[in-house]
Amino acid sequence: MANISPELLDILRCPHCVSGPTRQPGADPGRLTLVKDYWLVQMECGRKYPIREGIPVMLIEEGEKWLNTKIEDLPVPP
Repeated sequence: MANISPELLDILRCPHCVSGPTRQPGADPGRLTLVKDYWLVQMECGRKYPIREGIPVMLIEEGEKWLNTKIEDLPVPP
């Protein structure tokens, strides 16, 4: 099980949703949800960020790799 503290989860945001021209509207865009203990998912844009060895991989390119993968089909990250 990934060890993501509630405090860290509360401050992490999807980098695609909070940066430059792709910034989403609203006061606090890009909130993430912990799913399957090893994934941070941004429900509106669909990007999914794996947690590897307790470290969230928060690269836009990584999140985009999983855009077309359903949440129930996400693997345990290597």
